[in-house]
Amino acid sequence: MPVGATQPIHTRAGSTVDADGKRPLVMVGDYAWDVMIRTNTALYTGGDTFGEVQLAPGGSAANAAVWAARCGLPTTFVGKVGRDRFGSLAEDELRAEHVEAYLIQTEAHLTGSVAVWIDHTGQRSMVSGKGADHALFPQELPRPLLATAKHLHLSAWALFADPPRAAACEAARLVREAGGTVSLDPGSFQMIEAMGVDAFLEVSRELGVSALFPNAEEAAVLSREEGPAAMAERLATLYPGALIALKLDADGAYVLGTDGTGTAVPPQVNRLVDATGAGDAFAGAFLSRTLRGVDPRSAARFAVGVSEWVIQHVGARPVPDEAVRGFLRSGIAD
Repeated sequence: MPVGATQPIHTRAGSTVDADGKRPLVMVGDYAWDVMIRTNTALYTGGDTFGEVQLAPGGSAANAAVWAARCGLPTTFVGKVGRDRFGSLAEDELRAEHVEAYLIQTEAHLTGSVAVWIDHTGQRSMVSGKGADHALFPQELPRPLLATAKHLHLSAWALFADPPRAAACEAARLVREAGGTVSLDPGSFQMIEAMGVDAFLEVSRELGVSALFPNAEEAAVLSREEGPAAMAERLATLYPGALIALKLDADGAYVLGTDGTGTAVPPQVNRLVDATGAGDAFAGAFLSRTLRGVDPRSAARFAVGVSEWVIQHVGARPVPDEAVRGFLRSGIAD
């Protein structure tokens, strides 16, 4: 196969469809491997310190896909990986998580990787390498598969540069034309500022999102407001008809429904070990419920519970223990 050639791989083709032949949830975006570095003290510039170093699966879109699947919703992931060992591990990992995967393999780029530093307070800093996940092109998309999607979820990491921006926008167009809906996680307030708020709004509004999942920093940058209610109300005017689910870390969440009713969802636990992937877990868990008919406020309470469990463990998708497995599978509407 020539250098740069692509090859789609279905790990569980056709196994994640409803009785009507439609896929409840499709994620298009990044799969990357996180190199997690955690210390119990502050880092010393030019010095040495002991800590924990481990490799863990990541990527915002892939994280959300795995958590939606763990919460009981049939989920499909579409992304691009390198024809390398990390790409093979991605296929194995998604299969083990019962996520249907359409992986486009390439020899021109390595599978994405991210360096994640977790400090002694549990806060994380990231350096994202531009791997195969940043080289997804519209012509590589599985169009027949996207036409079966009831809902598409995107992370804005697919919007900050082109490629893969054109592919993400095309995926949204294909899903909407087939009668599906679209949601978006704004991804990073720093990257929004680097792209330019107005430019980000122009691109993201064209997606036709029905649900938006910003954290507090992203909501503040986009809305130029303060406080959950004011930020959510402004975002609802910027994204007409969209449900706004604000992820507020230690303060839980705030949901503004399409009926204009806002609800604060308080946290139950606040023991931060590692914040990596908590927002992705919230989005996946929230969608796993609302796409099965659960009302947004109940879905937000469930999603807060899931993300609270995540922040008490290291990594974006730590393996669920026995205590949380029953909670993840609770409340699915038939």
